Amino acid sequence: MAFSFPDHFRFADSHEYAFADDALVRIGISEFAVDQLGDIVFVDLPDEGTAIVKGESFGSVESVKAVEDMYAPVSGEIVHRNNSVLSSPEELQNDPHGEGWLLIIRPENPGQLKELMDSETYSKKLSA
Repeated sequence: MAFSFPDHFRFADSHEYAFADDALVRIGISEFAVDQLGDIVFVDLPDEGTAIVKGESFGSVESVKAVEDMYAPVSGEIVHRNNSVLSSPEELQNDPHGEGWLLIIRPENPGQLKELMDSETYSKKLSA
């Protein structure tokens, strides 16, 4: 299956994405990760106001195949979580790069975004 990744997204090795949305950063998991998981049945996310740390687990996603931790691609404080994904995990399944986003954070260090892979590098990594 060929995957398409938005040019403005940045990706972690663990398949989470992040992109700047004004002074905030939007976080989710890649279309590739969703495809690997299969049918998603449950998503667990931390509450707004919680601090997340780059490289540390911030929640989990459960599919019919497995339960996988999700890791913060950048550090910051959660200012909004996508509650509709919690009540309807199929939104993550159907549109991981759009309506299926997970968190919006106020980044601790916006420069951390530059440490992540760009879309082209991520695509090449997946096809290697």
